[in-house]
Amino acid sequence: MTHLLFQGTISFIFSIGSVGSLLGVLLYQNCLKDYPFRCLLFWSQLLSSLSGMLDLILVLHLNLNLGMPDKLFAVIDESVSQLIGRIRWMPILVLSLKLCPSGIEGTFFALLMSIDHTGLLTSSWGGGLLLDLLNVTRTQFDNLWLAILIRNVLRVVPLVLLFLVPASDQRSMLLPTDVLMKTEIEETLAAEEDDSKTKPLLGEP
Repeated sequence: MTHLLFQGTISFIFSIGSVGSLLGVLLYQNCLKDYPFRCLLFWSQLLSSLSGMLDLILVLHLNLNLGMPDKLFAVIDESVSQLIGRIRWMPILVLSLKLCPSGIEGTFFALLMSIDHTGLLTSSWGGGLLLDLLNVTRTQFDNLWLAILIRNVLRVVPLVLLFLVPASDQRSMLLPTDVLMKTEIEETLAAEEDDSKTKPLLGEP
């Protein structure tokens, strides 16, 4: 019975947290889509690190001092994390679209997803190793706060690579027009050539 109650609580937290993801998409679409890539990624990554401190507040039960139950605070924590995560992910998708030449969209998206899943898998392994080093188990949580603190600090590390991201706004063309249109022009010429070969066979003038 306790196990089912726990599963129901986790499902409730994740379902409400998904609303935060939707709000993140709406916020990006209506307010943030005109900001430069570098600026938006900087603040979203920084906010991701700061929002991770909500987990630390929950683990230390500091929310109880504010009169907020753990369950309610966990829902707020998950919603905020999902919202910021979606805002951080949207400009990456837009940037990938800007850098993708015409004709290889499927391959490019598959590569992007592969890199993302590799990062998730690596972070899971790294998190498991960190928990093992800090002796955090299913029944031992004394050093869990330290693991959360280290995780939040490491979230700031990608900012050192932010110079690799274009400083232009999200409406700018990052690739030359001839690169973007090369495949479309080749396809048009090939279609015209096939059409010219087909007409004599059909008896058309």
